[in-house]
Amino acid sequence: MLKKALLVGGALVLLLGLFFGRDACSYVATSAGWVKDTVKSNVPIEFQIERARQMIKDLDPEIKRNMHLIAKEEVEIDKLAQQVERQEEALAKARGDILRLKKDLETGDSAFYYASRRYTEDQVKTDLANRFDRFQVNEATFQKNQKILGIRQQKLGAAREGLEEMLAAKRELEVNVENLEAELEMLKVAKTASDFNFDNSHLARTKELIEDIRTRIEVEGKLLGEVQAAGEIPLEDDAASDEDITDRVSKYFGETGDESYVKLRE
Repeated sequence: MLKKALLVGGALVLLLGLFFGRDACSYVATSAGWVKDTVKSNVPIEFQIERARQMIKDLDPEIKRNMHLIAKEEVEIDKLAQQVERQEEALAKARGDILRLKKDLETGDSAFYYASRRYTEDQVKTDLANRFDRFQVNEATFQKNQKILGIRQQKLGAAREGLEEMLAAKRELEVNVENLEAELEMLKVAKTASDFNFDNSHLARTKELIEDIRTRIEVEGKLLGEVQAAGEIPLEDDAASDEDITDRVSKYFGETGDESYVKLRE
C-alpha cells in the first residue's frame, strides 16, 4: 500500500512537471503534501503505536548519557568543593601569619625570633612582601574557583531538574501509549460487535408462517363451530308456527283488515 502510494505520488509529480512547466513547483509542493498525508493515513494504527513505543525506548540511551554526565559532574563538583574548602582554610592561615608579621614589624624592633631562629627586620619585611603577594594570588584563585563552583552547582541543579522532567515526560508518554492501546482495543471490540449483522429475513418468514398457521386454525375452528350449530336439533319451538293464521293476517293488515286494506289501496 505504501509503495503504491509513493509510485502514484511520483507519477503525479512527473506529470505536473510536464504539463505545467514553471508553475510545477507549487503543484509539486502540494502533491508532496498530499502523498505524505496519503502515506500517513494508510499506516496501521498498531504500527504507529509500536513506533511510538520504540521512540520512547530510544530515549533510554539519551537518559543514561545524561545520568552519566550528571554523576561525573557531581564527582567533579565534590572535588572542586573540597579544593575550595582547602584553599579557604589556607587563606585564613596565611592571613593570620601576614597580620602577625605586620604587627611584629610595627613594634620597631631590629631583630625577630621565629621557631628559635633570629631574623633581621629586612628579612621579615621581605618575607612579609612575598607572603602577601602569594596571598593575593591564592585569594584570586580561590575567588575564581568559588565562582566556578557556584556556576557548576547551579548548572548541575538545572541538569538534575531537566533529567527529572525528561523521566517524568517519558513516564507520561508510556502511560499515553498504554491508554491509546487500550482505546484501540475498545474500538476493535466495538467494531467487532457492529460487524455482527444478523439476517432477520428467515426469522421474519418463520414468524409470518406461524401467523398464517394460527389464522388457518382459527378459521377452521370457526367453520367447524358453524357446521356444528347447523346440524343441531332445535330444542325450542318456533313461536311463529304456534301463532294463528288469522292473527298473523290481522297484524299484517291491521286490526281491521278491510279499513287497512282500503287505506293502503288509497
